[in-house]
Amino acid sequence: MEKARGRGRSIVVLGLVLPGILGLCPRVFALNPAVEVSQYAHTSWKIRDGFSKGAINAIAQAPDGYLWLGTEFGLFRFDGVKNVLWQPPPDERLPSNYIVRLLAARDGTLWIGTSKGLASWKGGKLTQYPALAEWFVLSLLEDREGSVWASGVAAPNGKLCAIQNGSARCFGDDGSLGHGVFGLYEDSKGNLWAGVTNGLWRWKPGPPRFYPVPGQEDGIQGFGEGDDGALLIGTVKGIRRFVDGKIEAYPLPGTVPQFDARKILRDRDGGLWIGTLDRGLVHVHKGGTDVFSLSDGLTAEIVYSLFEDREGSIWVSTINGLDRFRDFAVATLSVKQGLTHGLVGSVLAAKDGSVWLGTYGGLNRWDNGQITTYGKLSAQAQRSAKGMTDHDKRRAGQFVPEAIFQGDSGRIWVSTLSGFGYLENGRYIPISGVPGGVVHSIAQDTSENLWIASQDHGLLQLRTGTPVQQIPWAKLGHKDSASTSAADPQQGLWLGFVLGGIAYLKGGQVRESYGAGDGLGEGRVTGFQFDHDRTLWIATEGGLSRLKNGRVSTLNSKNGLPCDPVHWVMEDDAHSLWLYTACGLVRIDRSELQAWMAAVDQDKDTKQKVRLTVFESSDGLRSLSSAGHFGAQVAKTSDGRIWFLPWDGVSIVDPQHLPFNKIPPPVHIEQITADHKTYDAPFDGNGAAKGHLRLPPLVRDLEIDYTALSLVAQEKVLFRYKLEGRESDWQDAGNRRQAYYGNVPPGNYRFRVSACNNSGVWNEAGTFLDFAIAPAYYQTTWFRLSCVAAFLALLGALYQLRMRQVARQFNMRLEERVSERTRIARELHDTLLQSFQGVLMKFYAVTHLIPNRPAEAQKTLENVIEQARRAITEGRDAVLGLRSSAVGTNDLALAISALAEELAADQTGQNGPEFRVQVEGTPRDLAPLVRDEVHRIACEAVRNAFRHAQAGRIEVEIRYDQRQLRLLVRDNGKGIDPKVISGGGRAGHYGLPGMHERAKLVGGKLALWSELDSGTEAELTIPASVAYV
Repeated sequence: MEKARGRGRSIVVLGLVLPGILGLCPRVFALNPAVEVSQYAHTSWKIRDGFSKGAINAIAQAPDGYLWLGTEFGLFRFDGVKNVLWQPPPDERLPSNYIVRLLAARDGTLWIGTSKGLASWKGGKLTQYPALAEWFVLSLLEDREGSVWASGVAAPNGKLCAIQNGSARCFGDDGSLGHGVFGLYEDSKGNLWAGVTNGLWRWKPGPPRFYPVPGQEDGIQGFGEGDDGALLIGTVKGIRRFVDGKIEAYPLPGTVPQFDARKILRDRDGGLWIGTLDRGLVHVHKGGTDVFSLSDGLTAEIVYSLFEDREGSIWVSTINGLDRFRDFAVATLSVKQGLTHGLVGSVLAAKDGSVWLGTYGGLNRWDNGQITTYGKLSAQAQRSAKGMTDHDKRRAGQFVPEAIFQGDSGRIWVSTLSGFGYLENGRYIPISGVPGGVVHSIAQDTSENLWIASQDHGLLQLRTGTPVQQIPWAKLGHKDSASTSAADPQQGLWLGFVLGGIAYLKGGQVRESYGAGDGLGEGRVTGFQFDHDRTLWIATEGGLSRLKNGRVSTLNSKNGLPCDPVHWVMEDDAHSLWLYTACGLVRIDRSELQAWMAAVDQDKDTKQKVRLTVFESSDGLRSLSSAGHFGAQVAKTSDGRIWFLPWDGVSIVDPQHLPFNKIPPPVHIEQITADHKTYDAPFDGNGAAKGHLRLPPLVRDLEIDYTALSLVAQEKVLFRYKLEGRESDWQDAGNRRQAYYGNVPPGNYRFRVSACNNSGVWNEAGTFLDFAIAPAYYQTTWFRLSCVAAFLALLGALYQLRMRQVARQFNMRLEERVSERTRIARELHDTLLQSFQGVLMKFYAVTHLIPNRPAEAQKTLENVIEQARRAITEGRDAVLGLRSSAVGTNDLALAISALAEELAADQTGQNGPEFRVQVEGTPRDLAPLVRDEVHRIACEAVRNAFRHAQAGRIEVEIRYDQRQLRLLVRDNGKGIDPKVISGGGRAGHYGLPGMHERAKLVGGKLALWSELDSGTEAELTIPASVAYV
């Protein structure tokens, strides 16, 4: 118990003794050592913003790419977007949730030092080490032999343990380590160093040896190496150098206030990072030292740990949060680096390698990192300028440079609102005779004429510093002024104008001019660039135009530019073009330009796209909606770097040394959510797929969370995925880290996802997750087969039922046909056969009368002939009634008309009645049975009208209605006795009963009306659902 209490007191004493760890990774790209910390991309995550619970004491990166953060409330896993509290398996736990140190070993093991012991995590297994149980584990290190060294701090004696193959060998029981080891470091020579209170040990090789360093009550925690390989240690008074057993001063370049150094990190490119207890972050690089503290944006002045990840970013944990520093493709010089003013109006790359900057606070000259100011305001001028705007300062005549230009002789020319002059021996010499005002551009032609494009005074020509002529803009055919100019390599001068258009000036006259109608980009012309083959490129608000052999073509957003406005154009040493557009900085490779130029030469209006690289805010770029107005806005120095003006300093891009992340990002599927229930993805400790996830049936909403471990610029990490078993093509997800699916049917699936890093390098293999969705009972194969069987059985039953119905209907129709033919046969028997039988008997009688009674025989013979004629007529009527189909077509009107003609022809010697058929509505196809019965009813009615009505007019009306079929037969004959109609017809005659039977057979209704001497009407109506096909 006493020992435990002693350790508890040591934790209180070490409240400000906080962890850090140096992770060694394969070289990818490092931070640019030529710039200060404030010029790096800085991102911070603060505890008060909810990033983590408690201070972050330690940082490590495992092989799977996750950043592990040890805090006072547990272990967190960070993917650059989400910071998630890590939970050990249900049946295991850490010695304590207070995480002090972390170490990611080369074999993938994560070592976790806590306030109550040591644990390791590998392959899904958590292991604790009894040798350090209940000890405050303050330092962890893996040496080159693979042994892990861990220090336990306690009062009165601490210990140092070497762990290899799961067994620990510990030292320090003799009190030689005091309270314990506060820092561990293995140098490039293989020496293992251990920092303790008031000294340090060289533990190996050879026997351990102690070197006293007085005044280090909190112990030596930070170690590093100097440029010469000497050991550096962090002390309460800064960095010290340890050489040959002696402590020496290690002076830092520049002026740096004293600081308490706790952590030291040497990055891959040689930069030295120092985490302090009182000054924030100190950065030593290429002969300079800068400090980045709370006032600069650091989360706190007290630094707990430093870490460099495998992509070269520097991570800093402080008492208040986490900071990350990474390289920008575009670096920016600002007031922090020594500019007299953040607003820079013009830039000039001088022949001696220096860069001149026209700021609103004076003329600055940058030379190898040092900035010299020319024309800085005197104390009196500064007092008078206090409270004045930059525009007022320029109008007040103070030295605020606008356009800057270097002539062939090397002289630097400068324009201001008050005049025009040059620099000589560091002094500004004005030239008389040159008016002041706004100057947009300065150029020198091959004849050594200096041309000044003045907004208010036209084009001014100087020769050997003496004014020669002044050409008004109107004389050049423009109401507006020139916005830019460039000397032609052969001879003459090119001018670009504010309102658009360009002109070639030679001998004081315009020789060529081009505008939007010639294919030039619309709007203001912002810059010229002659490339290596003397092609003229023109930057305009409407795109990038090319002038070659008198032909103009323009590259704009239709051809792949992110937007049309181009502020300037510059060719780099590799002959690629750089464009500063309103949407970012664009690089177009020469091969892409050549392909586009070849297409343009074939077709001026080609829409061929160019592939390009766009640098945006995440690359350190500030975008501008419009270009600057004074002098050159871009310059290229002799080392190939491009300098340009974003209005808050000067930005620099080095085309030959662009940061490029070659590491494809590890991809992980973190979890799957089915109908709002979360399932952990089955992966082992190294992120490899393990097992098969089974989901319940009837999943309506499926969400799969995935991530990619590229920590440089998470906003530029892009994803694509597909669900095999449902999708055949990859889905581009952009930066989104979730995939959503709805109503996924049961089955086996494989979800694949891949990602690219900020430089566009893809992890083509990606990762995958196999899962299955169980079917509901009604989605199972047996249920579906049962349903198919039941359906087939039902279909068979329906078929049998239908066959019975068809057979019954057929039998009914057959019986009807048989009955009809039976009736006809009976009618033939009762009429035609009986008549012929009577005629035959009378013929026999006549044969007996002829010899004795010839007169009576003749009269009888005449009666027999008349009887035979009537029999023939009856036979013809019967034959007509026996026809199986009264009509071979659906045209009832035609069939009835044909019958009427036949009946009229039989009335020889008589005046036939007038007959007419009228059709209303659009004729429609009738059901075959309906057609036959309607025709027979019509024929019966028409035949009766012709033979018995003695009518003068017979009319038939056929109406095809939407609701019914209507047939009306009407005559003006002698009529029928109403009693006959009400009685169903005359006795022994079957015409009217037959008509009623046929109407009833087809579901129709037959109505008859007649009066003596008033004609007869027969009306048949059949519902449309029955009548029409």
